[in-house]
Amino acid sequence: MESIAMPPLLSKTTDQRIVYDGMWERFKFIQKGFEGSPRVRLFYYDGTIEILMPGEDHETFAHVIGYLVTTFLVEQGIFFKPTGAMTQERSGVVSVQADESYCIGSVKPIPDLSIEVVFTSGGISKLERYKALGVPEVWFWEDGLLKIYHLQDGSYENSDRSQLPGLNNLDLDLMKRCILMAETDAGEAIRAFRREM
Repeated sequence: MESIAMPPLLSKTTDQRIVYDGMWERFKFIQKGFEGSPRVRLFYYDGTIEILMPGEDHETFAHVIGYLVTTFLVEQGIFFKPTGAMTQERSGVVSVQADESYCIGSVKPIPDLSIEVVFTSGGISKLERYKALGVPEVWFWEDGLLKIYHLQDGSYENSDRSQLPGLNNLDLDLMKRCILMAETDAGEAIRAFRREM
């Protein structure tokens, strides 16, 4: 009898993603079912529902990037409110959960900055979702690169630095080096960032 080879189980470092078509009402039903599940991220846009369960590497990078941004804002004395992966939503149109997000200068219903770590899906294709929300700036960490997109005149433009007040002084080369360093030693990456910023 011939044995059937089974695919290996997904490792804990791999993102798991499910995408299917669905209406807003179905999305809200699914969203309710996942309440209290902090490791599950839900997205809706243009009739597509996406469920993402981030892997260990995804979460590590998101946490380090968030820590570095928070550290910079604190050290610069800039008012901010970290909003993490809070749901950003326009009813019936779009719902997203960034890996990290921040209100800068004052508290707002939609954060000024959303940060996405990309391993298995998304990237700049997610910009349409953020444009529907009016998020002023979106950062993507993908393949060792930090890409910044700033909303200007209704569309996102790639930028070599943040356009947000205060964050426009952030040394992005230093930040990139420290994010990469955190792959092997997060503590040393954070210490280096604090020393050099």
